[in-house]
Amino acid sequence: MVEGSSALVRTTGVLLHPTALPASPVCGSFGAPSRAWLQSLARHDIGVWQLLPLAPPDATGSPYSSPSSFALNPWLLDADDLVDEDFLSASVLRELPGTVPIQEPCASVDFALADLRSQRLGIALREAWSEQARDHHLAFESWCSKQFWLEDHVLFMELRRQHQGLPWWEWPEGLAAHQRRALNAWKGHHQEALLEHRLLQWQLDRQWQALRHLAGELGVLLFGDLPFYVARDSADVWSHQGLFSILQGGELEIQSGVPPDYFSSTGQLWGTPVYRWWRHRCSGFHWWRSRFVRQWQQVDLLRLDHFRALASYWAVPGSDTTAEHGEWRSSPGAALLKRLRRDAGGSLPLVAEDLGVITADVEALRDQFGLPGMKILQFAFDGNPSNPYLPENIKGHHWVVYTGTHDNPTTLGWWQQLDLDIRERVADRLKGAVHAPGWQLLELGLATEACLVMTPVQDLLHLDDAARFNTPGTVEGNWCWRLSCFDSALDGALSGYGERGAVWGRSLESASGLLTASASR
Repeated sequence: MVEGSSALVRTTGVLLHPTALPASPVCGSFGAPSRAWLQSLARHDIGVWQLLPLAPPDATGSPYSSPSSFALNPWLLDADDLVDEDFLSASVLRELPGTVPIQEPCASVDFALADLRSQRLGIALREAWSEQARDHHLAFESWCSKQFWLEDHVLFMELRRQHQGLPWWEWPEGLAAHQRRALNAWKGHHQEALLEHRLLQWQLDRQWQALRHLAGELGVLLFGDLPFYVARDSADVWSHQGLFSILQGGELEIQSGVPPDYFSSTGQLWGTPVYRWWRHRCSGFHWWRSRFVRQWQQVDLLRLDHFRALASYWAVPGSDTTAEHGEWRSSPGAALLKRLRRDAGGSLPLVAEDLGVITADVEALRDQFGLPGMKILQFAFDGNPSNPYLPENIKGHHWVVYTGTHDNPTTLGWWQQLDLDIRERVADRLKGAVHAPGWQLLELGLATEACLVMTPVQDLLHLDDAARFNTPGTVEGNWCWRLSCFDSALDGALSGYGERGAVWGRSLESASGLLTASASR
């Protein structure tokens, strides 16, 4: 989290996940592509880089259903930097999958190739490890000793690999039950493989912390994202089974989701276990607090997804196939947030994802802890003058305003799909022809008093839904879009955004906001 002396600022930001960065094989990385992106933001006075969860993704590429809440995504490890720092030889780099001269811009992430490349990197790091300098070994051992989550993570990943991807509840009984004796016996035969996973995570952490230091020097805040629930097939659930609503064999006792609404007659069933909140409370919320400590080691500001579940959550019987027959149950959100606030030193660098149907108790919890909420401008034009997403209804500074998020169409795609009556409503609001909807919605956001205005990079580049990052409720074609290159079009878009944001920021110099700019991180 942000430390040191600070001053409140009002600023703009861009949403772009690191996998979508260009100029690297297979997918974006924590190396030169991320450095170039941070420098571009700083050069154009854009103060925030928002990311999706940095955790390893699931088989569909989603970072919201990760095998670990604490680990970093191995796809993002930069091999060129490893060579430059003498952790690997140049000959190893040439042999890695995906390392070919880039003839054409790579427009999407190949998940299988990204997995294979990261596995080969782990092997290469392990094979070169015995020849590394003593100070590297000492630094590695010191880092490992401080990572409370690491051993369960590396055990889980290697066990899953050796069981051909089977979920943990289908492993041999002692291993599935996380029995210490069974794990120790197994671990004794697989030390080399486990070292690969540890080295990957150490190098990822080194590279990310270097980026965080650079962001601090450049004055760019890193804005992360934390899913509320964790995947059933994850190191988190496997190693802390008593904290989650699962049965002894791994079956779901109670599962997560949201109830039926206007958009879905059967609700949404997410299939992740809900929390046994009484056990979390009895432990002083140790697991949750550890999770936040890890996040605040990585970012300055954090969006908490599905914030409403801190007030109450929709609990669905584990055997159900729809979310229709759930019930609302209360959560100890206030008690947890009090603990987190104390851990954070008096203020919480959190943004509440409070979209959708939000009840008064959720708003009261958000406001009790002074957390900004979210406003999505694509949601504003249903014709209701009381619509909370209309710019004139966004009162005060404690909001983060978006044109759209990673879960929405690009704003150009949204415009192209609108009914005629809504198009007319939007055009009337914009007082003229709609020629660049992403930029025009952005101007509406900059007309509010919100402390932060965010836009996906796709909207700055006037891209249609071919560049959409995720479509909720679908499993194919998501999470794989990439920028084709760092070019003059991107630089011009960032320049125009930065100029508009600078004027907007100065227009309310006395406004109090949520963001903290710090000289020391």
